[in-house]
Amino acid sequence: MRLGVLDVGSNTVHLLVVDAHRGAHPTPMHDDRWLLRLAEHVGEDGKLSKAGEKALLTAVQKAKRQAADRRCDELLAFVTSAIRDADNGAAVLRRVREQTGVELQVLSGEDEARLTFLAVRRWFGWSAGRLLVLDIGGGSLELATGLDEDPDVALSVPLGAGRMTRRFLPDAETGGRPDLAALARLEEHAAEVLAPAGRKLRAAGEPDLVAATSKTFRTLARLAGAAPYAAGLRVPRELSVTGLGQVLGFVSRIEAGALAELQGVSVQRAHQVPAGAVVAQAAMRAVDVPFVRICPWALREGIILRRLDSLEGA
Repeated sequence: MRLGVLDVGSNTVHLLVVDAHRGAHPTPMHDDRWLLRLAEHVGEDGKLSKAGEKALLTAVQKAKRQAADRRCDELLAFVTSAIRDADNGAAVLRRVREQTGVELQVLSGEDEARLTFLAVRRWFGWSAGRLLVLDIGGGSLELATGLDEDPDVALSVPLGAGRMTRRFLPDAETGGRPDLAALARLEEHAAEVLAPAGRKLRAAGEPDLVAATSKTFRTLARLAGAAPYAAGLRVPRELSVTGLGQVLGFVSRIEAGALAELQGVSVQRAHQVPAGAVVAQAAMRAVDVPFVRICPWALREGIILRRLDSLEGA
């Protein structure tokens, strides 16, 4: 069957179309995305602006047309922290449904952690043993650990790269160099927020494999010398604490505009790299691991796998 997955995140709206059936590897057939930065459209009143809502509506309409053009049997659509955290999020989603016919499901942070964990488990398999997964999004950081396909512990904390950039490093959003004092405050904040999460994860048991997923971790790994995306999904990639420290030292002393010119760095997200590096370092320290394996599968693949598992006869 052909499935479309529409992921409305804090930074982008991403449509992925795959051919898949239960027990088979999902084969990507189409991939498109729209940079909306919805989280930046949430004002001081906690509400998504009219401009943000209009941009979301337009993106959903485009995604629906593309899914129909590619004859998707089903469109699985969901939203994460940007809409989840907006005070008027439910009203916005109702209007989107009324005008497009697309039902956007709101995922909790724990849902995100569990679905991402499922995708990473399927990628690395049972031989990975006890698995620990870290996933930095635009608005939140998800962490999960377990021996099975459903984690024993699944957590979400508000330490997304975009959220932390807006709060601590506003100069980076305009292409400037990060303020070192602000980076230090972010580091202290991230360590404080992650301390209880780290204790819970470590108490669950020593992981046999620690994996990281998301655009942020992939970018940091690339800057630390990991193979480029063009080398293929199955090429092993790692990010060590030492390598991450060197990357952080570099990106904290360069303007976002110059950082965007480096291979492996998205122009649209270059300004979020320093905050993402600080959060990644704090997360790895909180769970006390020397390195992480980079996994190309994440939340969208988890959504697909869960849907396939739910089909009749599963």
